[in-house]
Amino acid sequence: MNKKPTLRAIADYADVALSTVSQVLNNKPNVSPEMRHRVLAAAANLGYRTKISSQSPLSVEIKTIGFLTKRRNGDALSFNPFYSPIIAGAEAECRRHNIGLMYANIEVDEHNHATSLPSILLEERVDAVIVLGAFLEETLGHISTRASQIVLVDAYTSNGDDFDRVLVDNVSGAMKAVKHLIAQGHRNIGLIGSEFDSYPSIAERRQGYLAALAQHNLVSFIEDSVLDRPEAYEATKRLIARSPEITAIFACNDNVAIGVVNALQDEGLRVPDQVSVIGFDNIDLAQELKPALTTMHVDKVLMGIVAVRHLMDRAVHPNRAALKTLVSTQVIERETVRAIHK
Repeated sequence: MNKKPTLRAIADYADVALSTVSQVLNNKPNVSPEMRHRVLAAAANLGYRTKISSQSPLSVEIKTIGFLTKRRNGDALSFNPFYSPIIAGAEAECRRHNIGLMYANIEVDEHNHATSLPSILLEERVDAVIVLGAFLEETLGHISTRASQIVLVDAYTSNGDDFDRVLVDNVSGAMKAVKHLIAQGHRNIGLIGSEFDSYPSIAERRQGYLAALAQHNLVSFIEDSVLDRPEAYEATKRLIARSPEITAIFACNDNVAIGVVNALQDEGLRVPDQVSVIGFDNIDLAQELKPALTTMHVDKVLMGIVAVRHLMDRAVHPNRAALKTLVSTQVIERETVRAIHK
């Protein structure tokens, strides 16, 4: 009875590295079709019987996911009121499937564009990657070859169609927010917390604001500012000074909304009696404010769960088209918006 050929014998016969034979026979990825055929042909000629697998020959077993979050000037930005629930959702889903998580930071500039990649990605120490909150552009040279193992969460790229993505439906959400104000009788509605070249998610909220106003033939009142509470505070003061007819303000996120409310109150304007305010994201702090903030709810925990599920599905179906999941929003009515008479 002939002995089963060794991996070394197959490697010598095919004139390839031993590691290549191991990858092919264990259904591992990152082997070219030509090389795979060469190894399998050599194994067949030597009488090696391969195991029958129900998985794709290119599928990947996910044991560890790298969770990459943005960091600016050495300060971690991941554990903020919006990102923390996303991370919690991903952690819970990984626990359910016995998948490990390894955390690292992506250095970003003031516009959240990545300036460098962490070593766990460059050294490929993880099986798959979640990128949270960063814009990947100049750094794509390396990770573009691993697009099937990466999912973007509130993250963007110049060629995003190559990647699985989990994003907020920002345009629709902003339109809902503004239309809620319009339904309450407001016609002079301001926008705080965005700039012309804002991060894509914020630019989409600005787009939704403008679209809702256009549908109702209303004019816009925009005061540019970065997504920052002190900046929003000063921008609100400028907006009210030049446009005192404003009766409502849409803030691009809840942190900005806090700055807006503080500025209005310091200017002697009562919220919502004189000026209504609506935020976006529904962070935990929103309901603790006085008055409690009316805002757009985003299921942030779900975003983390879906990100892990995208990676697990991609491992089984590595050649499928990239998917974009948009998480919808809903108005959470609290105390900072009031109805006014037309």
